[in-house]
Amino acid sequence: MTKPTKIALSASRDIPFNQLVLSQSNVRRVKAGVSIDALAADIARRGLLQSLTVRAQRDESGAETGKFEVPAGGRRFRALQQLVKAKRLSRTVPVPCIVREDDEISAEEDSLAENTHREALHPLDQFRAMQQLAGQGTDVETIAATFMTTPAVVRQRLRLASVSPRLHDIYAEDGMTLEQLMAFSVSEDHARQEQVWELLQSSHNKQPWMIRHKLTEETVRASDKRVRFIGLDAYQAAGGYVLRDLFEADDGGWVQDVALLDALVDEKLKAEADRIAGEGWKWIAVAVEFPCDADAGMRMLEGEQPPLTDEQEARLEALRREAEQLENDWSGKPEIPDEIDARVTAIDEEIAAIVERPLAYDPEEVARAGVFVSIDRMGGLDIDRGYVRPEDEPGLEIVDDEVPDPDALAERADADEAAMGGGGELTAPDAGEGEEEQEDPGKPLPDRLVTELTTWRTLALRNAVALSPGVAFAAVLHALVLDGFYRYAGTESCVEISVRGGSLGIQAPGLGDSLSAQAIEQRHQVWSDRLPDDPEQLWETLAAFSADEQAALFAHCASFGINAVWEPASRYNENRVSARTVAGRIAHSHVLARASGLDPVAAGWTATVDNYLGRVTKARILSAVEEAKGAEVSARLAGLKKPDMAREAETVLDGSGWLAEPLRTPAPLEPDAPDAPPMANDGAASLAPDPAEPDADADAPFAIAAE
Repeated sequence: MTKPTKIALSASRDIPFNQLVLSQSNVRRVKAGVSIDALAADIARRGLLQSLTVRAQRDESGAETGKFEVPAGGRRFRALQQLVKAKRLSRTVPVPCIVREDDEISAEEDSLAENTHREALHPLDQFRAMQQLAGQGTDVETIAATFMTTPAVVRQRLRLASVSPRLHDIYAEDGMTLEQLMAFSVSEDHARQEQVWELLQSSHNKQPWMIRHKLTEETVRASDKRVRFIGLDAYQAAGGYVLRDLFEADDGGWVQDVALLDALVDEKLKAEADRIAGEGWKWIAVAVEFPCDADAGMRMLEGEQPPLTDEQEARLEALRREAEQLENDWSGKPEIPDEIDARVTAIDEEIAAIVERPLAYDPEEVARAGVFVSIDRMGGLDIDRGYVRPEDEPGLEIVDDEVPDPDALAERADADEAAMGGGGELTAPDAGEGEEEQEDPGKPLPDRLVTELTTWRTLALRNAVALSPGVAFAAVLHALVLDGFYRYAGTESCVEISVRGGSLGIQAPGLGDSLSAQAIEQRHQVWSDRLPDDPEQLWETLAAFSADEQAALFAHCASFGINAVWEPASRYNENRVSARTVAGRIAHSHVLARASGLDPVAAGWTATVDNYLGRVTKARILSAVEEAKGAEVSARLAGLKKPDMAREAETVLDGSGWLAEPLRTPAPLEPDAPDAPPMANDGAASLAPDPAEPDADADAPFAIAAE
């Protein structure tokens, strides 16, 4: 057996730079990667780290010319050439070279091998190396300048290096993508990062946006009106921490210490309330946000705009002159400095404060009225002055020594007692208390209550449809077909195809705190985070979404077109909505509710004194209890006064699953039922895929199951 031939390595030697020439055998033709300028700067900083591979140059007869060609290392040669031209290197500077004398292997093969067998540094090694440099005391700007990048990129890589080492190991073994690792960097809590990764293992959705959502779900966005109210600087000065995403637009980041945020907001609101109390108001109500009916039953004072003082008029004139001067100086300029823009904004705010000064009220009225202090949607202080509660209205007065009618005094006392609900809480007057025992339980519900309940149901229905992409597509398709093929058939759908379902906040109190509203808001924010700030980039962004993502976003957007709110006749002329339109939308809302599996109980509705029991007759309260718990339980409440009955009924109905009539979804009519309409709305339900059936076409964004 012959022994293998020993390998001989090519000799290395220093060759003066002026004896080197670039070989035409170098296979690199396309310029890519680090520029020659950047490489030259790196060589100037640390010297040449890698030798050149050269071969002796020969003339046509094969004789050596005394020079050496560079087939491998052409970029390094060009960088050295640039330094020589800049007179930073001598023309005769010795260059470390490996001299190849192998006639069996071509120069082209050497060039190809050198570029093929090299392996780029793994991104994780790059992140860790920059972290080590930073740990050695090198600042971010120096690292950025050294490696020809920006400080922002260095900060991103340092953030990636700070992710949990366990997740680093998973990334190194290709267990997660770089985009997923970037998403984990939004939080610095290693335990939470690892917990979220474990949770995602049992989920079909491991997209980076979902990771960011999970890591920030217990935080508050810096764009939240509470944060704007106190200011992010004040929050951080109090020791609060802000999470930032260095890889995506984060709109200022996320406030992590929600308890601290709420405490600062409460402190500032109370301080403002104390200041306003000095104006002499009887009461000050303070909250981040009040329900739309917080002033129900109250009388609003009519104030007068006080005249401007001489000082205010002078200041106003000075501000206007300054604003006009800035306008003249900078009008038509392509760019306005930040300090000028900030000054213009400050002038506008100061002028608004002078012009929109508080109204002046009668001191006697102020002594019995109050103020609502809250935060507006932009984070500013919202002060709403001049509201008189019913119990604070002036009492009956004796005129010309006339003694008031005793019956009038009794009626006044009864009204006051009813307004206070038998206690200290303001409620609507309960007229005809003694007659309610004989009222018909089938008497129609109050219009306002039906509107509120169907508003609540509409919000829950929107959420249910948003979670059912097939149903959402079917609903929109149904509306489109009605509009295009059936004249005057637009009233048969509750989906407003232009997606103008509108805000529901004015219809019923407490909507923003409902489970459906919170789910919609949370989902909307997640999608908003994924969409580009520039609308011109939206098409490419949506095209990059998977079929399932497109379908989910379509369902979310389509759900905002749902309007299943019942409206009373007194509003028809105002909104130009006919009774037939309202009836059609309610009927079609039942179709969507059945198709999407709407469950108001699961969505968080339960009968309470505020949302139902305190606003209907005793007969209806007893009827509700009888439906849910039986006649025996209902009979035990029959002898109670209405306020007590409503409170007891709330306890009894809790967890029973009972629903008020406007929240219920009736069973579909049989096709041959006598009351069935000529065009059955339930036909739309057949368009939606059966959730029990597998998807017919997983690649199609909007697949319709075949009949």
